[in-house]
Amino acid sequence: MTKLFGSWQRTGQRQNFGLRCLPKGCVQFAICMVVLVAHSALTSGQQELERADLSGVSRMEAKHLPNAIKVCNGLVSGGLPEGEMAFAELQSLGFKTIISVDGARPDVELAEKYGMTYVHLPHGYDGISTTRAQELAKALVDLPGPVYLHCHHGKHRSPTAAVVAAVGCGKMEPRMARKVLEFAGTSANYRGLYQAAESASKIPSDELKNLKATFKATADLPPMAEAMVLIDQQFNHLVEFQAGSWQPLKQKPDLVAEHEALLLREHYTELIRLADPQPYGPDFWEQMEQSRQRVAKLERMLGAGNTAIDDLNQQFRKIETDCKRCHREHRDIPLNEKPLQKTGR
Repeated sequence: MTKLFGSWQRTGQRQNFGLRCLPKGCVQFAICMVVLVAHSALTSGQQELERADLSGVSRMEAKHLPNAIKVCNGLVSGGLPEGEMAFAELQSLGFKTIISVDGARPDVELAEKYGMTYVHLPHGYDGISTTRAQELAKALVDLPGPVYLHCHHGKHRSPTAAVVAAVGCGKMEPRMARKVLEFAGTSANYRGLYQAAESASKIPSDELKNLKATFKATADLPPMAEAMVLIDQQFNHLVEFQAGSWQPLKQKPDLVAEHEALLLREHYTELIRLADPQPYGPDFWEQMEQSRQRVAKLERMLGAGNTAIDDLNQQFRKIETDCKRCHREHRDIPLNEKPLQKTGR
């Protein structure tokens, strides 16, 4: 008598037990099933591990708070709250403190109107200094919560600052830091941000308690940083016009594309007046002058009133490419790789 997966003879002598007794098609099917089961188990295990690593981290539904993520108990990371409705939503959700790590000047008046305290602790895309990391952790411990911590878009700087603060004050395990950035969608191009998250560590309680920190509603920025903030804000307005085929913006009817290009050109002009060859070097200033000229051309094209949309888009892409190159070569280099950091100046 013959049985599946093996054979027995009438004499009772057992034959070799294995897949070779199966038809070829059955063998292939059995192998596929084994592989699928093994892959499913591995994937399930990986997912369970990722869920464990992200325990307590979740996206938060909010109409006016972009990319809002609950990072740990009492701390949410997200994008810039803009206008009355955003601050009203923050109030309704129970937030007591807002921390901005963006360079732009916070809307302190609206925060006060809705009963919240604004604290400005800006940092760049190149990472977070040791001093700033300590201040962020101290703020999370000392200031009334819950805390809403934001940058502009809520995908890069604010998740990084949030995990650095949470790890620093002991509210998050260091091993979770990178996972949170990946969960938030932080670009891998920002190596300095990932380095800041991965190097974060718990600050001893006594050290954190005795740390002297002054939390201002508006921080004083270096001239270069302030100029770049203005350029970034103006550029984002043009991004909106480009997305809308250079038509008037329904949500921002007071903005005019040609005028926004003019303001961007003026910001470049003011920046170039700084023109200190140290520490940026002549190549940086040549890039700024090239961008200024390209913005001036876009301004003229918009003023003509009859320029084809494709031509406007092509000119805008040149400006956008300049920005990305500058960010890659200057802004986004990790702190510990910048010449000023290496020389200790």
